[in-house]
Amino acid sequence: MTNVLVCIKRVPDVSGEVLLTEDGMSVDARHVGFTVSPHEECAVELATQVADATGGSATVLTLGPSDGVEQLRSALAVGCSSGVLVEADTDRFGPADVAAAIADVVRAREAAGDSVDLVLLGNDAADTGDFQVPVRLAYALDRPVLTNISSCEVDADRVIARGDGPDGTEIFEVPLPAVVAVLEGGVTPRYPSITGRMKAKKAPIDIQTPTVEPRGSGRVRLRVPPPRSGTVEVLGQGADAAPAVVDLLVKIGVVSA
Repeated sequence: MTNVLVCIKRVPDVSGEVLLTEDGMSVDARHVGFTVSPHEECAVELATQVADATGGSATVLTLGPSDGVEQLRSALAVGCSSGVLVEADTDRFGPADVAAAIADVVRAREAAGDSVDLVLLGNDAADTGDFQVPVRLAYALDRPVLTNISSCEVDADRVIARGDGPDGTEIFEVPLPAVVAVLEGGVTPRYPSITGRMKAKKAPIDIQTPTVEPRGSGRVRLRVPPPRSGTVEVLGQGADAAPAVVDLLVKIGVVSA
């Protein structure tokens, strides 16, 4: 039986142009909705898969405002059994603070006799690009950590994880308990069913106050990189363009001459 804690973050749902606040410290979310990152959607899916396969539980946690319950309910609708909201002002919490707060939740649950065998997180934050929380959390808990992982499963007292390396797929085995940071692409997140949504409305959510005094991120400001420049070459019009297209495909090696 493997009990999994999967951590998510409420972030602006930015699918087009990214706008920053006037002080450049965060993404301006006034005109968009909120969601979680694709990395975390995959982490939630892996958490439910591991819990189902081992007869354990999948608990979803977020640190942020009370509105974060919305994202918790979304994870509960696809298979997580309970949720934890560490209610806090995310602007005051840097990566080290978030890791410390999550570690305190893990320690408190284990002190109460509720083991946390595997912690899953998104590989990096979708709004600020921070990628420190998984590693800092693992150090705080003195557990092995894996990053850039596409999929994982539990076999007895080990987690077997896969990720893309420079020479192909890499396979890792580490003992439980462990921390794993997930990249999107290894699994397909499920869509919530009507039954799942109804259960999510009634699922318990434990609202807690963080026990750490935040020190902040130390961030100077965020910067949106300028759009990449590019050129377009028109090869021709209609059927007259066919020879030029063939020549181009030969040039780039798609077809042989």
